[in-house]
Amino acid sequence: MNIQKNNIAWNLSSLRRLKGITLEEVADKIGATRQAVGKWESGETVPDLMHASALAELYGVTLDSLLHYNEESEGIPIPPKGKHIFGVVTLGERGQIVLPKRARDVFGLKAGSMLVVLGDEAEGSRGIALVEGGILMEYASKVMDVLGVKEE
Repeated sequence: MNIQKNNIAWNLSSLRRLKGITLEEVADKIGATRQAVGKWESGETVPDLMHASALAELYGVTLDSLLHYNEESEGIPIPPKGKHIFGVVTLGERGQIVLPKRARDVFGLKAGSMLVVLGDEAEGSRGIALVEGGILMEYASKVMDVLGVKEE
């Protein structure tokens, strides 16, 4: 079995188990037979484009990830659509970080892009997040409109 076919089979089987549904349930939801879904998961055959698209939608992943993602080489399960793990960055002496190139590319960030740093100190959800400044300013403007506050 080639690597591509093996990735698809592994991803289909893994995603179905994560979702906690049966072969029959998958088949019903995408308009296929239980036997076809079983063959796709075993790597005997691969789904056609329409079924692959329906499977990606069912599992909430991109079609590209469904077909090409390799959990073994990535070290983590297939990510949900629109969610990314870009890697680890190291905090410099003065608090600076360098965002991975892929993260900058995905979000269209470049030198001079404004980011807002948000934080949560609560135990269990402790973390820092970066939000594009324009998005936060747009949200703040809408809140001010609702509250009847005029910008000066």
